[in-house]
Amino acid sequence: MRIKIGILALLTLAACGGGPSGPISRACEAGGRPGANKMLCSCVQGVADDTLSGSEQRRAAKFFKDPQKAQDTRQGDGTAAFWRRYRAFADRAEAVCR
Repeated sequence: MRIKIGILALLTLAACGGGPSGPISRACEAGGRPGANKMLCSCVQGVADDTLSGSEQRRAAKFFKDPQKAQDTRQGDGTAAFWRRYRAFADRAEAVCR
C-alpha cells in the first residue's frame, strides 16, 4: 500500500511540474542520456527515496557519470548487500518510471 501511495504522490508532483530532487535525480539529469528529462529523473529519484538510504543514493549517483564504477562495485568484495539493494532499486525504477 505504501508503494501505491508513493507512486500516486510522484505522479501528482510530476503533473505539477515538481518532483523529488536528490542525488539520483541530479545525476540523471546531468548524465546526458537520451530520454532523460526532469519528469523521468524525478520519478527515478522517488523510487530511490523509497529503496536506498541517502549514502546509497550518493554512491549510486556516481554510476550515472561513470558506468564502469557500477561494474567495479558489482564485482567488489563486501558490496553484495548494497548491490542487491541497488538492483532492486534499478528494477523497480525501470518498471515504475517508463
